[in-house]
Amino acid sequence: MLGTTVIIATILVPIMGGGHEEKAIVIQTILFLAGINTLLQVHFGTRLPAVMGGSFTYIYAAVAFQRFVYTMRSLQGALIIAGVFQAVIGFFGIWRVFIRFLSPLAAVPFVTLSALGLFYFAFPGVAKCIEIGLPTLVLLLIFSEYASHYFAKGSFVFGRCAVLVTVIIVWIFAEILTAAGAYDERNPVTQFSCRTDSSGLIHAAPWVRFPYPFQWGYPIFCAQDCFAMMAASFASLIESTGTLIAVSRYAGATFVPPSVFARGIGWQGISIILDGMCGTLTGTAASVENCGLLALTRVGSRRVIKISALFMIFFSLFGKFGAILASIPLPIFSALYCVLFAYSAAAGLCFLQYCNLNTRRSKFILGISLFLGLSIPQYFREFETFYGFGPAHTRSLAFNVIVNVIFSSPATVAAILAYLLDCTHLYWEPHVRRDRGWLWLEKFKSYRHDGRSEEFYALPYGMSRYFPSL
Repeated sequence: MLGTTVIIATILVPIMGGGHEEKAIVIQTILFLAGINTLLQVHFGTRLPAVMGGSFTYIYAAVAFQRFVYTMRSLQGALIIAGVFQAVIGFFGIWRVFIRFLSPLAAVPFVTLSALGLFYFAFPGVAKCIEIGLPTLVLLLIFSEYASHYFAKGSFVFGRCAVLVTVIIVWIFAEILTAAGAYDERNPVTQFSCRTDSSGLIHAAPWVRFPYPFQWGYPIFCAQDCFAMMAASFASLIESTGTLIAVSRYAGATFVPPSVFARGIGWQGISIILDGMCGTLTGTAASVENCGLLALTRVGSRRVIKISALFMIFFSLFGKFGAILASIPLPIFSALYCVLFAYSAAAGLCFLQYCNLNTRRSKFILGISLFLGLSIPQYFREFETFYGFGPAHTRSLAFNVIVNVIFSSPATVAAILAYLLDCTHLYWEPHVRRDRGWLWLEKFKSYRHDGRSEEFYALPYGMSRYFPSL
């Protein structure tokens, strides 16, 4: 969780005019809310072993605002409204209706691009400090994919603890290079990426601090900000859906029933409201890294996720401890993403086994949704890099952000294309139902059709008996 958390704060806080102290507070707040929201999702939401954390999708909407404290108050109000929007979609069953028409064919780009669309956070980040990033990537592959299979007695260390062992080894190596002065004469960008003492977080972070509601002041509700954040919430909702489907595959659960999806999205809306109240700069979404880690460690346990959530809360309350961990060079996290995101993307490809790939229709829907799902967001990113604003550049800031946010998200573009094409193109043909994998998925459309649903997704304390619709 630290990688995503630090990257979001590193991108947004300086743009908004904040310094090291504000950055440390934001990181603490995101970690604290990530722990709380993870407990809520695992206990009352989908009940999958899914970690909830900050989402990159909200960055574009947040960057559109100005000045730190004023922006924080505006973001608080916008996130609260976006959370209400998502809670309504979830708890009122709107998302359940959408999921009922989702086939395995449409789910492939939906799930795959939720991770594959983040490719620009992976190896490009490794290359910013190749002498740290590349060893991390190589060691993680050796430990997780080779050593864990060759050494039976070391399967626990090399398999389940591969990420921890890799990070510790390379982090010590980075400390040695920093202490030896290897980066003293390098340019500022390289020093920021490689040095372990350049983040300024340890000095700025308080020893003990409890994130509390409205810590930046009372929220400001601005219509255009709220609409912009609702667009980010919609894109995040689609990405979370793809990630949760991937988590269910690696956790050994059945395909998530539509009612459980709606419940999880509803609780994610509650989480975003909490994010807005405490001022986290970003809304909550299911963690793609978590999905990759499930595949790497083969540990799909709710108890493990709950304990990890408590660790996040601990490191957020005792700021110096969290700041020490957050000072890990970002190329180390980028190297981890290369493996974790790859596993998560592969989960979507698993659904191809239920589809008929010999038909022209299946190839067309898969090809165009995957290709344009990567190509259109890349155009929006390059346009923004070159001109300083997105392709949608009108007098309405809300309209600009809505369009630019939605079409900058690979998963959102791919999901919209795949879903619409799958539900319209030659839909009346008799063989289409079989070719799109509908016959396999149909048994999971209702919570009651599969006896394992109760085992995987039942609410605690017998609540499923009192809330059967959930």
